[in-house]
Amino acid sequence: MSQTDARPATLPDPRRWKALIFIGLAQLMVVLDATIVNIALPSAQKDLGITDANRQWVITAYALAFGGLLLFGGRIADLWGRKRTFVVGLTGFALASALGGAAANTAMLLGARALQGVFGALLAPAALSLLAVTFTEAKERAKAFGIYGAIAGGGGAIGLILGGLLTEYMNWRWTFFVNIPFAIVAAVGAVMVIREPAEGRNRNRLDIPGVLLVTTGLVSLVYGFTRAESHGWTAGSTLGLFAAAAVLLFAFVLVERRVKAPLLPLRVVLDRNRGGVYMSLGMAVIGMFGLFLFLTYYLQIVLGYSPVLTGVAFLPMVAGMITGSTQIGARLMTRVPARYLMAPGFLTASIGMFLLTHIGLDTSYPALILPGLVLMGLGMGTAFMPAMSLATHGVQPRDAGVASAMVNTSQQVGGAIGTALLNTIAASATTSWLASHATAAAAGSPATAKALQFQAMVHGFSTAIWVSFGILVAAGAVAFTFINAGRPSAAGTGSGAGAAKSDEVPVLVH
Repeated sequence: MSQTDARPATLPDPRRWKALIFIGLAQLMVVLDATIVNIALPSAQKDLGITDANRQWVITAYALAFGGLLLFGGRIADLWGRKRTFVVGLTGFALASALGGAAANTAMLLGARALQGVFGALLAPAALSLLAVTFTEAKERAKAFGIYGAIAGGGGAIGLILGGLLTEYMNWRWTFFVNIPFAIVAAVGAVMVIREPAEGRNRNRLDIPGVLLVTTGLVSLVYGFTRAESHGWTAGSTLGLFAAAAVLLFAFVLVERRVKAPLLPLRVVLDRNRGGVYMSLGMAVIGMFGLFLFLTYYLQIVLGYSPVLTGVAFLPMVAGMITGSTQIGARLMTRVPARYLMAPGFLTASIGMFLLTHIGLDTSYPALILPGLVLMGLGMGTAFMPAMSLATHGVQPRDAGVASAMVNTSQQVGGAIGTALLNTIAASATTSWLASHATAAAAGSPATAKALQFQAMVHGFSTAIWVSFGILVAAGAVAFTFINAGRPSAAGTGSGAGAAKSDEVPVLVH
């Protein structure tokens, strides 16, 4: 089925830049799907009669399947081949999206979201590992990962814009149907132009105990944070899920140390640089979720923006991410060590977050929100690009899929933590503020009471954004402390820990 290219192994694939287009398109589809449905959810709830209790499952069903199966998906990519897994993931994601758009009831919609998560868990690590093995020369790798990092960072904001447009001017169902053309174009392009290393597959038997332990452990962890948001951090079910997650993941580590062909070779995560990337990326995503979540509510509820205008308001952050990733990160990645891009990037983003802690009832968008978003985008774009590259740089070809899956896993778990933790902090701060101003609310007019409600909401958002600011500062500290890889050499062989070896440049198959 595969034909080996007669081209010498040292020559790069002439179609690699075309391949990047389709890999990037698939990544954009996965990333924007995480936020595009959020804006459409109120309309879908009303149309299908989804109860308030079941509403959260439209988001949770996707997060559980995606987060729980990512490592399994990465191992499947190493076993089947990344190109095949990529195409299967795209096809399945398109079919699941069609099912979601055609949903006639709650069960059908929730099932479609879970299926999207399953196929997304195949697709996301396959896309990143294809990128990692396609671009091996340092300068080209920097440019390719700059583009990919901009997509990974800005896709969520693009999802807010697209979700607002589709919901306001068409129908909530189109937030699902829009994935179908993305998937078809990316799948056809992948079949036509993407190549991968012939010797890059890991043909060892699948580590079934590892799959079961890490999947159930990650599902318990993600669901635990979801339950913490809705039922409280000290509820018995929440504590039980966290305890189960700890036991299962500890057992997973023990199994991986002993089995002959582990699902997640511990060499992937115990490398100082990759471990630093996974940790700092997960923390940064917590901070980003704080921004998306609370600023979206603030703009719509407090400032009265429409869904479309809210999406447009995030455009400067997207522009900042693209600039930071392609013009700063990509240009400097081959000149300076990664930590001198990641740590300043996270700190720049934290300054933007600091500005946004000062929001009020009548805050000016141009004076405060705009510069905060631009700094967030520039910082995240600058940091994400070298992080994505370093997380997969220097891994053995047979481990590329699972190393890529770890990048997505750290972000997915970070997102779950961010949603639950920051929502809880905001709600608690809002409740405390209202309690301290209860007398004024009771004595005032209805207009005064409403203003106090808004003030309490803004206080809660601001408090949560302060926490996000602190987390971003900590992410910068982690990146600077743990990551010590030198700058990649111009030849692509790299220097410092985690550098790729030139003899890993593979023969390509079509």
